[in-house]
Amino acid sequence: MQPRREPEFGFVPKPPPSAESTRPTWYFEKQLWDAGFSAVAGADEAGRGCLAGPVVAAAVILDPGRQIRGLQDSKQIDEDARDRLAQRIASRSIAHAIGVCSPAEIDRLNILWASMEAMRRAVEALGTAADYLLIDGNQRIPGAPCPSKAIIKGDCRSRSIAAASILAKTHRDSLMRRLHADYPHYGWETNVGYPTQEHFDALEEHGPTPMHRRTFRLRRRSDNADSNATLGLALFTEGE
Repeated sequence: MQPRREPEFGFVPKPPPSAESTRPTWYFEKQLWDAGFSAVAGADEAGRGCLAGPVVAAAVILDPGRQIRGLQDSKQIDEDARDRLAQRIASRSIAHAIGVCSPAEIDRLNILWASMEAMRRAVEALGTAADYLLIDGNQRIPGAPCPSKAIIKGDCRSRSIAAASILAKTHRDSLMRRLHADYPHYGWETNVGYPTQEHFDALEEHGPTPMHRRTFRLRRRSDNADSNATLGLALFTEGE
């Protein structure tokens, strides 16, 4: 039996001027299925730009025979719609899994490599092994268990990656709202760890918690009270 050859994608359409003007398609997945890959997974992460909490990734193998309407980049969907879609993805996908890297791991690895590691963990945790991986961003995952392709703005171009972005976002948001009960001063029930004026105010008054990322800029810049610039975020922004 001849080994499968990874498909050459050739011309890939550039993303549209605005992510809101399109929805993800099966463009990449169809080429892989035609090439003989049967378990194509999408992978994405959530929480890369936060001041607190883990970075969470998801991996999803969708079933093309079970329709899920409304899939798109999780950032373009309101909270209620995300939650409904997350339930449909979980019930209708062939396999899905979550991977997490803690704040301590983020500080040790930096946010780029912690994001990659969280995605690798999600892929490894899939109940059905992926034979090809589509990744949101501009870098492939070191140590991934199968061939892969990184797609800039993949969450608005691939249905598999869009599904992963929704699961990662809803899982992480739920986790941060639970952590709010332990650390009620920082507004995590609404900002879920992202840089906001309320979050910076609480850091100035109460200091950081064990859930804060110590290698990130935890004080607002004097020239921009709502700056979300961090020491780690600048390392990995092209695939945002």
